[in-house]
Amino acid sequence: MKDCLIIGGGVIGLSLAYELTQHGLSSCVIDRGEPGREASWAGAGILPPANLHSATDPLEQLRGLSHQLHAGWAEALRAETGIDTGYLRCGGLYLSRSVGESATLAGLAKMLRAMDIRIERLSLKSLPELEPALAPVVQSGDLKAAYLLPDEAQLRNPHHLQALLAACRQRGVDIRSDVEATELCIRNNRMVQVNTANGPLAAKHYCIAAGAWTFQLLDAIGIRTGILPIRGQIVMFSCNTRPFERVFNEGSRYLVPRADGRVLVGSTEEEVGFDKRTTAAATHELEQLARGLVPCLREATIERSWAGLRPGTFDGLPYLGQVPTLENAFVAAGHFRNGLHMSTGTAVVLSQLIRGKTPQIDLAPFRIGRG
Repeated sequence: MKDCLIIGGGVIGLSLAYELTQHGLSSCVIDRGEPGREASWAGAGILPPANLHSATDPLEQLRGLSHQLHAGWAEALRAETGIDTGYLRCGGLYLSRSVGESATLAGLAKMLRAMDIRIERLSLKSLPELEPALAPVVQSGDLKAAYLLPDEAQLRNPHHLQALLAACRQRGVDIRSDVEATELCIRNNRMVQVNTANGPLAAKHYCIAAGAWTFQLLDAIGIRTGILPIRGQIVMFSCNTRPFERVFNEGSRYLVPRADGRVLVGSTEEEVGFDKRTTAAATHELEQLARGLVPCLREATIERSWAGLRPGTFDGLPYLGQVPTLENAFVAAGHFRNGLHMSTGTAVVLSQLIRGKTPQIDLAPFRIGRG
């Protein structure tokens, strides 16, 4: 019998399995489809800077812990599997083309400085020296403010997931595709097995890390959560060379340059249930955003577009911790746009909890079954 059965083979579930192996615990990961192909794969891989040492609330501590771990995980995964996850401390530019967004950025800068996170307001005149691709929008007068966060980083989601899958398999994790959990079986305040279309599975401990699908699994055993699917659409441009170096952020939208010349542009936030289809309207909106901010993309072709279903929550906090009344069942879901970023820290604190240790971050605000 495995030490832990993990329901959900996205970046959260795979990271937890990987972390558990560091402490000698065996696990089985099941996924209703192909592991690593839902929201984890669909994102852009932005890792905004965070500071564990200055963080005062648990969410920021989780961000800080996760951010601190990513470089080491990327190095370890490459050493173990030979797969480069694309981790790059490229820096991020936060831009505004409106007075309102400029005010928002000024508030963000004040908050980040209070948390000892490096942020610098840039002179618009000097910005084209840093990123020549922004010269036209600066010259047009449309750009109102720009800030640099030098510690922002990125990962290539598919590569990171490939590395996690390979490392987990090399360490003996049992990973099963196309195995959907259909029933959580409870007896005497313990989960005793998970029924699937492929037959029952049992373990000493269980963790539900099924992203947007977590709601249905927990609802069936009387545990309510505020998790719901939020569709995010992304457009990918293909360029001959990388047109700029840093991540460009404008409000909730972003442009992420890859080393091979591709540029990811996202993302929408749509409550449309479990519909992962892309739409012409969203694709056009993202295309206009990108080509308006970076005119050289007008010559680039759109290679493809796709959508993912992020697990949003009603209060913006993930669900992390033990299932109420169940001694051996846990949840790690609801990270919304931050699943990849917070996957490393989530894996560490959930591993601590499953192993009977006190998590290094207070998980009370993330409790299962809250309001």
